[in-house]
Amino acid sequence: LPASRDSKLFIKDLHFDEVPVRIYLPRVPSASKRRGVIVFHGGCGIFGSIRSYERICQHIARKSDSVVVSVGYRLSPEHKYPAQTLDCLAATVHFLKTAENYGVDPDRIIVCGDSAGGTFTASVCQELANRRDISKIRAQVLIYPFLQALNFNLPSHQKNASIAFLSQERIVRFILKYLNKDCSMKEAILAGSHVPESMNLKYRKWINPDLISEVFRLDYKPPLPTSFLPQVHEETKELFETRFSPLLAEDAVVCHLPDTCIITCEHDVLRDDGLLYKKRLEDNNVKVTWHHMEEGFH
Repeated sequence: LPASRDSKLFIKDLHFDEVPVRIYLPRVPSASKRRGVIVFHGGCGIFGSIRSYERICQHIARKSDSVVVSVGYRLSPEHKYPAQTLDCLAATVHFLKTAENYGVDPDRIIVCGDSAGGTFTASVCQELANRRDISKIRAQVLIYPFLQALNFNLPSHQKNASIAFLSQERIVRFILKYLNKDCSMKEAILAGSHVPESMNLKYRKWINPDLISEVFRLDYKPPLPTSFLPQVHEETKELFETRFSPLLAEDAVVCHLPDTCIITCEHDVLRDDGLLYKKRLEDNNVKVTWHHMEEGFH
């Protein structure tokens, strides 16, 4: 949708550090500086746009009386990874530095995203966790985020393997498309053949079905052992970068993350990514609010 007229909002298309954004400002004057909400849309880094999130951004601005910034990051495959995360980071830093120009308190800015937008949210918050030259992000909102590419056989992957829209197979296909990789590697990645045993051992403390509450592990069957394929690993090394898989970040980063709201859905292959990140944040004394939609899907 194009930017539409709204009697309660002033809507304007701008550029923050060369990144297209659409900003939604409540028209009613405020006695104090408002809160700010930065929104990264979902779509696997391939689909979606500022226009497709027009209604939700208007809704957030009106209901929360906040200034909302919707970020139009560049999409893959025309713009190679990590252009998407870098655009989100640049727009966020710009807004943190210029918030007062829009009547926003720079200490009351949250970052929000769904699906891949949740990945970018987690990544941006990690990259800014130890910055001292700008205001800290007040909170992050992760709506059914994608957070790791090590294990595609967690309980939620198995349970929702053939779910409509985002199946177990489709998520790996989208990842390979996003990274401009050969989709013939899909089966190897689904089986876990892209991960060397040393890496599996290293990250087992964070990515492990045993860390997920028993109620979410009903009918779970541990996958059969698989052979490591060095060539596939070499071709897909981006999957192990914390920018791509924020669940792999070290505790020294995670412990400095802002207050977090995580929303998970029962009928979603990505459910367990959110559950595992929730545990990691709580283990590092980060305040977490968790909402689980039992009838929800991706």
